[in-house]
Amino acid sequence: MRAAIGDKIVVRGHHVGDPERDGVIQAIEGPNGEPPYLVRWEDGHESVFFPGPDADVEHLPAMPGG
Repeated sequence: MRAAIGDKIVVRGHHVGDPERDGVIQAIEGPNGEPPYLVRWEDGHESVFFPGPDADVEHLPAMPGG
């Protein structure tokens, strides 16, 4: 998994009916965009996160001219 600062990370619930969690990647701690990531979660707290198979990264669209 590779990500960039500002990408959204979404973690699916583990059981039927569990809500998804999502947050915004604030910092990349691994090499070349790899985990761990510092994530600011939707409830405002921040944590170092090692994504598992239940997590997906939603990449930001490329900026025009950049």
